[in-house]
Amino acid sequence: MEERGENQSVLMGEEQMVETKNQEQQKKHCVEDQKEPEETGKEKGMGIEEKESDLEAAVKMELCQSVPGLQTSFIRGTDLFGYVGIEAVLDQMRHKTMKAGFEFNIMVVGQSGLGKSTLVNTLFKSKVSRKSCTPNFEDKISKTVKLHAVSHVIEEKGVKMKLTVIDTPGFGDQINNENCWEPIVKYVNEQYEKYLREELNINRKRRIPDSRVHCCIYFLPATGHRLRPIDLEFMKRLGKIVSIVPVIAKADTLTVEERQEFKERIRQDLASNGIRVYPQREYDEDPEERILNDRIRESIPFAVVGTDKEHQVNGNKVLGRKTKWGIIEVENVAHCEFANLRDLLIRSHLQDLKDVTHNIHYETYRVRRLNESNMNFSELVLSNWPLKNGTDICETESQL
Repeated sequence: MEERGENQSVLMGEEQMVETKNQEQQKKHCVEDQKEPEETGKEKGMGIEEKESDLEAAVKMELCQSVPGLQTSFIRGTDLFGYVGIEAVLDQMRHKTMKAGFEFNIMVVGQSGLGKSTLVNTLFKSKVSRKSCTPNFEDKISKTVKLHAVSHVIEEKGVKMKLTVIDTPGFGDQINNENCWEPIVKYVNEQYEKYLREELNINRKRRIPDSRVHCCIYFLPATGHRLRPIDLEFMKRLGKIVSIVPVIAKADTLTVEERQEFKERIRQDLASNGIRVYPQREYDEDPEERILNDRIRESIPFAVVGTDKEHQVNGNKVLGRKTKWGIIEVENVAHCEFANLRDLLIRSHLQDLKDVTHNIHYETYRVRRLNESNMNFSELVLSNWPLKNGTDICETESQL
């Protein structure tokens, strides 16, 4: 009897264990069912959380690299007790920049008759070229390459910009064009040297005048063939010391099909000769910038048309070139790529052009000069390194 009672109690205990296990499994299923919608909601916000965590990790990494052993933390806006006002720094920077103004120096290179002066005037919608601001200008082909710089102070909506346009008359116009790029290379390096000397002065200016070339627009004739030897040699040499933007001048002389084929051949020539033009892929800082710059790289060289004359089209005044069969609208993307060039140089990449000049090209020059054998600071500052290159400077002011 006692054994039967023990067996019954054991069986009862096993049944209870099975029941409790089943109940626990049911509870787990219920909890999992409840968690599923929560997890799907979390998955939706995973993209934002991942971006925030990546940003936090990047900031911590940057701080740790700059100051080893520094304890860092990342505080988001939602963690603050109240409004601090950090965003007001942007307004302060904007106010300071508007008050002081900024400088932009652009060089135009190409043989005579390609419309360099007209295109520059069209870009800034004012008479800024050397030809336009020089009284009694005589357009003679120079026997040698001689650079001319013309400066203007342009004001638009309270923002002041000192624009300097450097022209290169005589380039590519001779029977023998051997080494015709040397005066241009020399001029670019001279501007780096000026800036370097100002930096090394003991009592240097609070704001060093910036005459460095921020961008070089290189004009290609609309031949429809391939790049000429002079084009390849120039861009090979200048591409190492300045940002080059190649353009096809007077592109209205080509059909749409001829233009596209010509652009493709030029891109092939640039790639096969290892020529770097702006914007360079290795300077892209993030994926968003890379996507934007990839679109620009696909359009290079820009097929452009320039003019400073206005015509009536559907009751509106537009900049354009009038022909027997119609009007070529300069700012119409369907007609030419002038608008793309203007956006690159002024509206989207102007500051980046200045940053690349300072952080890449000038820095390369500075390191090379300071690492030269038997070089010391006193010799660099007091040396009679040639700084004159026959450059004529004409300063005028224009208000927009």
